Amino acid sequence: MEKKESGKVQGIKNPTFENKKLKASKNSNNNKEKSLPWWVELLFVQIGLPDKWLIKVLKSRKKYTEILKNEKKLIVIFLFILAGLTYFYPLVKYSKNRLDCENNAQNYIVDNKNLMNINRNQLRMLSTNFCNGGDEIYEIENLKE
Repeated sequence: MEKKESGKVQGIKNPTFENKKLKASKNSNNNKEKSLPWWVELLFVQIGLPDKWLIKVLKSRKKYTEILKNEKKLIVIFLFILAGLTYFYPLVKYSKNRLDCENNAQNYIVDNKNLMNINRNQLRMLSTNFCNGGDEIYEIENLKE
């Protein structure tokens, strides 16, 4: 009988149970101590921005993700329209500048060259030539003199 009692120590319970309990507690601590996102670490830990801002940012981020999930079609349409506008804006700006240059050149030709008998198409041709860097206007002046 003494041998049976010596095999079991009364102070220690089942050692495998205790090991499992320790492993489970370590795993739960690892889950709780996940690393922070880099932007939270940088802005709120390293720089030291107020915690109230973090709460507001996280709430707005949550709302943003909900809107993205619910309104995908509307957002895609908006981005498509925005991309179209940004694609065509340089063309529109170039055309507007070109028309402004031609109008200014026409006014310059009419005011300074005193060409009374010039028709509208010739005036437009001369203004386009002037805007493209041509010097036909100066040749007209030389011919008059």
